[in-house]
Amino acid sequence: MSELDFPAVTQLAIPFFIAAMLAEIAFVKYRRAKGIERGEFETMDTLTSLLMGTGNVVAGLLFGFISFGALMWFWQFRVIDLGISWWVGLVAFILDDLRYYWYHRIAHRCRWVWAEHVNHHSSQHYNLSTALRQSWTGHFTGMFILQVPMVLLGFHPAFVAFVYGFNLVYQFWIHTEAIDKMPRWFEAVMNTPSHHRVHHATNPRYLDANYAGTLIIWDRMFGTFVPELEEDRPRYGIIKNIGTFNPVKVAFHEWVAMFADAARPGLTISQRLQYLIRPPGWSHDGSRQGSDGLKAAYVRRNPEAAGMPGLPGREVLKG
Repeated sequence: MSELDFPAVTQLAIPFFIAAMLAEIAFVKYRRAKGIERGEFETMDTLTSLLMGTGNVVAGLLFGFISFGALMWFWQFRVIDLGISWWVGLVAFILDDLRYYWYHRIAHRCRWVWAEHVNHHSSQHYNLSTALRQSWTGHFTGMFILQVPMVLLGFHPAFVAFVYGFNLVYQFWIHTEAIDKMPRWFEAVMNTPSHHRVHHATNPRYLDANYAGTLIIWDRMFGTFVPELEEDRPRYGIIKNIGTFNPVKVAFHEWVAMFADAARPGLTISQRLQYLIRPPGWSHDGSRQGSDGLKAAYVRRNPEAAGMPGLPGREVLKG
């Protein structure tokens, strides 16, 4: 096998994805028959997720050369060629998982990247099909730049893409309500369904939390970890749900809204730029609320929650 001849891990996993989704549907129906309601499917929502996943594969085939070509250009400036071995793969996986954490965090705090990522959060349901609700426009955001350091350190771009495939496959199984909590030691180190339900939730305390791909230790290290609370069950979707199953609208709605905001009459160049790079919810006149404002408003309504994980302290009560 040559350096550039790696299997497409996510495509090889498709039979597993299908089997797991069918098993989840059967399990949820069985639990409902036993009187347990947690876990929900909606046919059109699931179909939209599947179409989004199909579109993601097509977009990768058509436009993958943009990111990969850029990384191959940087490859000529590498410090060393680390080659291919099990230990290089392990190190590459860990470093790429850290890279994914920062990509994911940026995707929630910069509207330009949020525009391509928001479709993954657009479902108001949370099941394995949600994992397949992927972007069609990721190759146009320029976030491949976060992979450049690995390439310069000697990890071949094709190898980086290969190990990232395992990261994506891992993340599939955490998109479910059929699994409650894993053993404590596992929850401490690895990303789990419980941790990722928090990430997909719109509850104020859960906004902008648990960005991990595989290892939850990054969130614990960088202060973005929030545990799932039984008394505050996650509510899924986005702050302003789009109310459509049209995959084209799901894929492009935020791009349209973002450019419409930036093109408003009467704005300065700085304000137009900020509509592209500031966090979702930012507005030049303060007429909207981003996640920080929503968290502060929640604490003002519920002072007893001040300082809890994911929420600001009592200082917001003085405003």
